[in-house]
Amino acid sequence: MLRWVWLARVVLACAILVAAVFVWNEAAPSDTLIATLAFAMAILATVGSAMHVEIERQRPLGLAFYVGQCALDLLLVTAVVHITGGWSSQFAALYILVIASGALLLPFRGGLIVAASASLLYTLDVLWLRPGAGAPFLGVGVQLAVFAVVAIGSGYVALRLRQAGSGREALAAQLVKVQLEAAEILRTIRSGIVTIDSQGRLLYANPAASELLGLDLRASTGRPLLPSLLGVSPQLADLLERSARDGVRTTRAEGIIRRNGEEFEIGVTTTVADGTRPDGSVTATAIFQDISDSKRIQALHIRAERLQAVAELSASLAHEIRNPLASIRSATEQLSRRRVVRAATDDDDEGILHGLVVREADRLSRLLADFLDFARTRVTRLDALDVGALSHTAAMLAAAHPDRGPDVQVQVDIAPDLPRLAGDEDLLHRAIFNLVLNAIQAVGADGHVFVQVDRRPPNGVDGSSVAVTGELIAISVTDDGPGIPLELKDRVFEPFVSGKVGGTGLGLPVVHRAVEAHRGVVLVDRLPKGTRFCIVMPVTPTVPPVSSFQLNPSGVSA
Repeated sequence: MLRWVWLARVVLACAILVAAVFVWNEAAPSDTLIATLAFAMAILATVGSAMHVEIERQRPLGLAFYVGQCALDLLLVTAVVHITGGWSSQFAALYILVIASGALLLPFRGGLIVAASASLLYTLDVLWLRPGAGAPFLGVGVQLAVFAVVAIGSGYVALRLRQAGSGREALAAQLVKVQLEAAEILRTIRSGIVTIDSQGRLLYANPAASELLGLDLRASTGRPLLPSLLGVSPQLADLLERSARDGVRTTRAEGIIRRNGEEFEIGVTTTVADGTRPDGSVTATAIFQDISDSKRIQALHIRAERLQAVAELSASLAHEIRNPLASIRSATEQLSRRRVVRAATDDDDEGILHGLVVREADRLSRLLADFLDFARTRVTRLDALDVGALSHTAAMLAAAHPDRGPDVQVQVDIAPDLPRLAGDEDLLHRAIFNLVLNAIQAVGADGHVFVQVDRRPPNGVDGSSVAVTGELIAISVTDDGPGIPLELKDRVFEPFVSGKVGGTGLGLPVVHRAVEAHRGVVLVDRLPKGTRFCIVMPVTPTVPPVSSFQLNPSGVSA
């Protein structure tokens, strides 16, 4: 708008100067002086205004600047009208352009002031500066009325344009804000989001998608995605392809991502958007996230429900068997005493039968003892336990077991200043002892068992992925034995499932129920060599810190 005003001002000033040059000899000296001064003022003011705008281009122009531009144009038009005949000048219509530009550049009141100023200057010129020109009052009045109508009409139109412009600017600002918020949400959300077109080309991927898939998706924008995605997650690639090709939407599907030699499960939802591209083609978007943690929690709940059902059965079963078992053992002992007093010539089959009965009775008694431990695993009393000392005692007791190989090493590493844990000492001692003994038996004649007690799980174990919150204590038992067979990994905590010859299959279920009674969980991981069991339990904040049992931070070995 300002550029057009400047251009019109310079053209008008130059035209008046050229016209004055042609009639220089006939024109009155005052008119030629006014034409020269108007030209010089117009050129200088325009150049100065342009330089001001360019220098202050980073700052918005003030109201005074626009008022000055309108005042300069009013003076220039008044000079032109004056030297071209006053009320009879054909250039009086230029006031209308100045009034219209003032209405657009200034607020509504400012436009009215410009119109009033134009009317005042025009009246002064035709009635005072050229009193002998015989200006009719009716003609002047009509001209002033035209100025007023133009001022009011232009001001109203400018006001509506400003309102529409401010509404558009507010809408644009709101749109930009929404876009920035949406972009920030998509950038920080932990779910992966990938969008492709019907040709399989990548249109959008957020940082979480690149992190979950292990691919640099940002650099692949605009390129085919499905071939590289097939090697990482075939299920995700297939769902995306079906959505983009056939428009099929998927809800709560599951798949697997293979990344850096590891596998983890994901949940996938796909959606389809029609006509979102300029060519009207279909785009498909997949939203996926790591659900391995929720799967683990779900498995823990299912395991706990199964063990609870078996525990209720075991209590009644053990009581039903124990009574006749006592009678059998008593009878066999009496049978043995009778055999001693018999003649040496009697058949010795009775002695063999006696040994068999006693051996099987002991085995059945051991089975029932484990079964009762499993059934009765509940907290009977709460004490402030020194978990470090408890773990050390249980590990050393397991290290002294006859099943320990001659070259098996048991190392215990306990972090200093551990908080006390409110729990049942007998239950936790039994659980830790069973884990260490299992590790010792698994490594064979020689091997290494490492017991670690700390405030957080060891590297590779994510304690935050289970339903245990707050301050934690983690007890991990790691061995370098052959490891748990893959087919038994998900069933090791079920009763009567054992990978050891002659095992009852109740040791790990007892550990699970003992830890569960303390609101903790037991996690198992297959390592490249060996197995790691980790007990994660919450700490009661009111229990005072450990001060009675101190160990060498470097660990205790046996």
